[in-house]
Formats: sequence, structure tokens, C-alpha cells
Amino acid sequence: MEPAMQLIDPHIHMSARTTDDYQRMANAGIVAVIEPAFWLGQPRTNTGSYLDYLSSLVGWERFRAAQFGISHYCAIGLNSKEANNPALAEEVLDLLPRYLLKEGVVAVGEIGYDDQTEAEDRCYRAQLELAKQFELPVMVHTPHRDKKRGTLRSMEVALEHGLDPARVIIDHNNEETVEDVLERGFWAAFTLYPHTKMGNERMTEIARRYGSERIFIDSSADWGVSDPLAVPKTAQLMLTRGIARDDVQKICYGNALAAYSQSGQINEQDWLQPASIDQRQLFEGNSVLRGQRARVGDAPGSPDSSATESDLIVE
Repeated sequence: MEPAMQLIDPHIHMSARTTDDYQRMANAGIVAVIEPAFWLGQPRTNTGSYLDYLSSLVGWERFRAAQFGISHYCAIGLNSKEANNPALAEEVLDLLPRYLLKEGVVAVGEIGYDDQTEAEDRCYRAQLELAKQFELPVMVHTPHRDKKRGTLRSMEVALEHGLDPARVIIDHNNEETVEDVLERGFWAAFTLYPHTKMGNERMTEIARRYGSERIFIDSSADWGVSDPLAVPKTAQLMLTRGIARDDVQKICYGNALAAYSQSGQINEQDWLQPASIDQRQLFEGNSVLRGQRARVGDAPGSPDSSATESDLIVE
């Protein structure tokens, strides 16, 4: 029997998820996550809320993930929706350089277009320049509406600013956009939502048609209807449907690692040689515990894993 496959979820909003999600993800083989900055579900009203949020991505959330045996990285940026508040956007853009040099920051993102407004375009361009200045990859959010035009525009503007396509990840792809992205040399990421964007059945067929070169998947799980186990579930489906294990490994692990390791901030040794877990540890005086027995020194998925979740481990 081959060893269980290690997995990466390279776009997931863990600040909106619970510790139970971390435990389930670890049990299912997820060893690392990347959390891009995004909006809260309602507009922020001041820059201070952005400052605290970005601080939590490089601080508390990194600590919290480690307490469940998962390596946490993040992308820092001003999201496209909030780019449409010019006063706030200007202040946030001034704030970003403070965070782009922090440990564990693997990209500028997620940035790009939502309604494809002039304000969004200006902020996207400004952040592409920050990516060049700080020598970081870029995670691009492609719009939900008029996706093909927005995806093509995202790539054209990135090229106009002199970015190497090999350092730009175009996310939220679908059947309409994947060929254009791959032909231009960009990375093609796919968000797996239960009922929208890209389901795991469709994703399996894309893998069958296009192979595994420069393609990877993520859950983008957040505060809405979404699934933090989308990556292991899709990996298992791909294997069941006859996609070669080497291709599944690239799509669910290796390609994301290759794309974001260009930052110099993510390294396989972080989880191949992990620190022991001690949930009694504190961060700013706080721990992940709420009265339950602490995990000390055990590996993800061992003593407290449930039979239901362990069934998701990709063999």
C-alpha cells in the first residue's frame, strides 16, 4: 500500500473557519495552507480594521494552524471589492509594504478585478508593482461576472507591468478560461465550491483533458457555503476515476508548492520535519484550548481523529 498523499490547500480563508476544521483537514492529509487577504463579507469602515486583520494573518492564525500540525502561510493584498472605496484603498496600499516582508508571506494577493472598475484597475496595477518590488508571486482573483474578459485583462495587465507569467497564479478558473491561462504560461488555479465555480466532477474532467502542468486546486473555504475538505475529496475522486497518482500529486500538492516557493517563504521541510504540538502553548496570552484535553506531541490525525474523517485520507 502506498503512503497517504500529502496535500496543500493554497487558497483558504481560515480566519473564518473553526479549530474543528483544522483538525479535520489535518486528518485528511492537508499539511499546509495559504490564506490570502480578502474582505469580511461587509465593507470595512477604516484602515485600522485592515491593520488588525493583516496582523492576525501573520500572527495568531499562523500559531493556531500550527497547533493542529498544519503549516500556515498567507498572501497580503487589498482585495478587488474594497478597491472601490478610494479613500480606504489609498491608506491600505500605503500599509501593505509593512506586511509584505513578514515571515510566511508567500504572495501579493488576492488581487485583481471584481466589477472591473477604474478603481480596481488602479489598485491592481499598484499591487503588481509591489510584487515586483518585494519579489513575490501574485495571486489573482478573477471576477465572478464576465469572467473570461476579466481573466484575459488580468493577464494582459500583468504582462504590461513586466511580470513573469511563471510568478502569477490566476485563480477561480473554469472551462472557459483554463486554455487561455495555460497558453500564456500562467499558473491555473481552480476553486472548488460545492455548488458554484468548479465542482470536483468537473475538475476531474479538466485534469483528464489538460493534464497536470501548471494546474492546481483549492477550496477557498470562507464564511459562506464552502468545504475545507474540497482538496482531499477531489484528490480521492481523481484517483478513483483513473487519474494517475503522479498527476494528482502535482495538482493537489506539488504545483502549488512550486508556484509559491518562488517567494522563498514556503519550504517542504516545514512539515516534513515538524515541531511537536503542544496545545498548552500561548500566543499573546491565549491558547486554542477551551477546556478540552490538550494535544501534546502527537501527529496530526492520530489519537483524536474520527473514523469518518480518516476515511478521507488519500492513499
